[in-house]
Amino acid sequence: MPSKAYKIFGENAGDIQRLLDIHEEKGGTSRGRRYRLEVLNKSAIVLITSFWEAYCEDLAAEGLEHIVTHAASAASLPKEIKQIIAKELKKDVNELAVWSLSDDGWKQVLRSNLQRLRDQRNKRLNTPKTENIDNLFRNALGIPHVSSSWRWATKITVTRAREKLDDYVTLRGEIAHRGKAAKAVTKVKVKDYFEFVKKLASKTGGTVNSHVRKITGKPLWPRRRRRRLV
Repeated sequence: MPSKAYKIFGENAGDIQRLLDIHEEKGGTSRGRRYRLEVLNKSAIVLITSFWEAYCEDLAAEGLEHIVTHAASAASLPKEIKQIIAKELKKDVNELAVWSLSDDGWKQVLRSNLQRLRDQRNKRLNTPKTENIDNLFRNALGIPHVSSSWRWATKITVTRAREKLDDYVTLRGEIAHRGKAAKAVTKVKVKDYFEFVKKLASKTGGTVNSHVRKITGKPLWPRRRRRRLV
């Protein structure tokens, strides 16, 4: 059973598949470029990036809510999250702010911090490149570098995954802000980005799940039981 964030991501991903289906219906499956259909590819690149950004924000919020709900006490929090709370209190000019941590006050501090991060991102219109995603999970959940888990197979190293994500998000920016990209946006590129982001989502979700489980003793979602082979 996946996280709530991944379920929403999966539902949104259906729109990408529909764009690919429309492309195939209109242009067929034979080799060669379909110039009139490139707009579908551009739309898909923009949507994939938006869905990736939304997924990360939803996952961070879900992970934080899980910690707030299931952590036994503030003492069970890792030093990274304690540092987040301490940083927020230092910003408060009220000398009595420290008392906000009494009882379950630390929970509200964490929730308020996540909302502040969201507001800041909305104002700055940050893009979901590697650095911003790392910052999101560091500042919300205390995960130092969530992107360090982005590796699989033999060709995708952490470095390559980070570069690839940033290249695709840059492409989204070219499309969204200029209406065109430096190079043609093909269906092959859409499929590659789509599969790549699905893998990133899975790796990121697994890292967050392990992180919150260490803190609370409970995972975001239970493991599926393997069926016995008859």
